[in-house]
Amino acid sequence: MLAQIFSGSLLGIDGLKIEVQVDIAGGLPHFSTVGLPDGAVRESKDRVKAALKNQGYPFPDGRVTVNLAPADLRKEGAGYDLPMAVGLLVAQGLIDSEVAAGHMMVGELALGGAVRPVRGALAMAMACREAGIPSLILPQANAAEAAVVPDVAVRPAENLGEVVDFLSGRAPEALAPLPRLAPNGDLSDDPGLSGPDLAEVKGQERAKRALAVAAAGGHNILFIGPPGSGKTMLAQRLPSILPLLTFEEAVETTKVYSAMGQSPLNSPLVVSRPFRSPHHTISDIGLIGGGRYPRPGEVSLAHNGVLFLDELPEFKKSVLEVLRQPVEDGRVSIVRATGGLTFPARFMLVAAMNPCPCGHLGDSRIKCGCAPPQIQKYRSHVSGPLMDRLDIHIEVPAVEFKDLSSEAPAVDSAAIRGQVARAREIQAERFRGRNIFVNANMTGGQIKKWAPVDAAGLKLLEAAVERLGLSARAYSRIVKLSRTIADLEGAADISPAHLAEAISYRALDRRIE
Repeated sequence: MLAQIFSGSLLGIDGLKIEVQVDIAGGLPHFSTVGLPDGAVRESKDRVKAALKNQGYPFPDGRVTVNLAPADLRKEGAGYDLPMAVGLLVAQGLIDSEVAAGHMMVGELALGGAVRPVRGALAMAMACREAGIPSLILPQANAAEAAVVPDVAVRPAENLGEVVDFLSGRAPEALAPLPRLAPNGDLSDDPGLSGPDLAEVKGQERAKRALAVAAAGGHNILFIGPPGSGKTMLAQRLPSILPLLTFEEAVETTKVYSAMGQSPLNSPLVVSRPFRSPHHTISDIGLIGGGRYPRPGEVSLAHNGVLFLDELPEFKKSVLEVLRQPVEDGRVSIVRATGGLTFPARFMLVAAMNPCPCGHLGDSRIKCGCAPPQIQKYRSHVSGPLMDRLDIHIEVPAVEFKDLSSEAPAVDSAAIRGQVARAREIQAERFRGRNIFVNANMTGGQIKKWAPVDAAGLKLLEAAVERLGLSARAYSRIVKLSRTIADLEGAADISPAHLAEAISYRALDRRIE
């Protein structure tokens, strides 16, 4: 007898409907799985057989063939265990095929019959809705995550017996669907307050101002200063001044983490902005994503959050160069012989570096011992094109003792977040109906429309371009920065003062390149 059960698979971070076809024929006992299964899928036969027997259900003695369609798509993971087990029972006439056809099923089976969690539950629920299947049966541990998707009845299961009793009608009250998580249901609390606060950073008022400007306009930022000056502390506190994730952003971010098996333990969604800080030994695939069977990299795990690259010149130059596309486009496109995938990668890039190999160039307390060729070689690891994509270059000098010992209250993250949120609201209204969200994403035509510069401002810009040797991209960055500074102050027009502050954030161009 032939049975067909619906399941789901991951293609990158997206879900795809899979048909699990089970056929039982006469002959010597044999279990065969076809449809490009990986090792975990091929081993399903042993888990399914043990789970059925330990739950008190029969396993057929004949020749069993399981086909996972479409057959030309590689299948990986243990999430097909549950639909295979149910398909075997349907093929033996123990469960009605029409009842089983109304559900999509995913879940790994333990030998005792328990249903274990799988990767990508959120994407599976989206695929279930797109396929028009009204119900999704999945592990208890994945249910809350999937319940954010509308128009799908999410039914959590703890073991195979519950699923069989529900489908056979012996326990119709089993697998009761979870209520859908309403938008903003878990995002009203302020997760940023529990993290590091910007008030903990002593001194560095200019760097804090630059960080607020970066947060307000979604600009990338580079901190340059000696060891111990607070570069890492500043970067770690950037998420605390960014606006809280919207429900849509939280779903996008959770989808990436779910596909990687890194869903949050105590919440159905990722509710705080990600902060990723990969070590400088990371490979280009680890940073961007890819592999034989492409998976997201650190830039996608930082989607809607912050990617922090400490000790920037220590990264391999080839690794840094692959950052250009995601920084510009907000996505990563990976093409292999078997096809192409696109991963989201809209993040703020924060980088930190020393001014020289020893770190003390320009430090009034400790003399630098680096020769000019050493300094040039150190800085040449960061190319000019990548430097152009860092909107703000800000010096972070060593903290003076009077700042370290000061007990004066500092402005905390909550106050700065309020300023940033108001500037973001201005930008949201400005770009309403367009596929951009912050000033940093403006194109050339949009800069002319929303960031016009008057005659006095143009004269100031001309002098800066000639003196600093700025590129066309750096020129555009300055205008975008000035628009953000004006938004922070609630000004409708860009003034020379706004441009002057923006230029001061690019004053290191000639020295770095």
